[in-house]
Amino acid sequence: MADIRTTIAGLQMVNPVMTASGTFGYGIEFADLVDLSQIGGIIMKGTTLQPREGNDYPRMAETASGMLNCVGLQNKGVDYFCQHIYPQVKDIPSNMIVNVSGSSPDDYAECAARINQLDNIPAIELNISCPNVKQGGMAFGVTTEGASQVVRAVRRAYDKTLIVKLSPNVTNIADIARSVEDAGADAVSLINTLMGMAVDIERRKPRLSINTGGLSGPAVKPVAVRCVWQVAKAVQIPVIGLGGIMTAEDAIEFFMVGASAIEIGTGNFIDPAISVKVAQGISDWLDRHGCKSLQEIVGIIS
Repeated sequence: MADIRTTIAGLQMVNPVMTASGTFGYGIEFADLVDLSQIGGIIMKGTTLQPREGNDYPRMAETASGMLNCVGLQNKGVDYFCQHIYPQVKDIPSNMIVNVSGSSPDDYAECAARINQLDNIPAIELNISCPNVKQGGMAFGVTTEGASQVVRAVRRAYDKTLIVKLSPNVTNIADIARSVEDAGADAVSLINTLMGMAVDIERRKPRLSINTGGLSGPAVKPVAVRCVWQVAKAVQIPVIGLGGIMTAEDAIEFFMVGASAIEIGTGNFIDPAISVKVAQGISDWLDRHGCKSLQEIVGIIS
């Protein structure tokens, strides 16, 4: 059987399959449906310094080969997470990772600092697609300076593995990746959702309460593969690929263009056990093709 273990910036993973933030709750919600120990890493839902109510409903809409969402980072804040969620997840036998969001570098840094004190949280994933309130709502992740500013602030406050999640809604994603690497990121994950919109032509209104939202699912996979390919050639730190992965074959594409691990998002809504099935599928594919380890195919397409 092929060796599908992988290491991401110090994180030892039983396999390269992770669950994407916002699609798997805190992991505990799925404990009766799937063996959590068979998942390489669980990236929990977005957490912010202060509680957030999120956007008004409707905030999800189905599209051809994908879904739109504008949930708006609804959560009860980092203190609630530390006091109430952490005790429930700290002994889950997987890499439990917190996705961190904010509206200013100081917000990000303070949220990360509080999570830094939790022994059994080995990493955080920074969502830099959040609006910078000091710049009129422009997302941090769409400029090299905005992205590096957040990462530098968090790096000063956080000493564990720091993964930065990149937005595809930029001119050159490789430039953003290089900027966060220079600022202290240990790894990058990509892509976050693509901005999209859908209209209910009978009601003559947008399908989402705030008009636009993030597009995810199989529709975005070709864009995601292209972005991972570009970034893997631009940085020296590990790359985690995500965007429309539904099968082991989808995951293999990401590995071949340079990803060392992958995340599954929208697929969790269709099949709660998809992460374990994809991990097994990766192992089977490697066996069929005579590969002894996952590393034999990572980055073979340059």
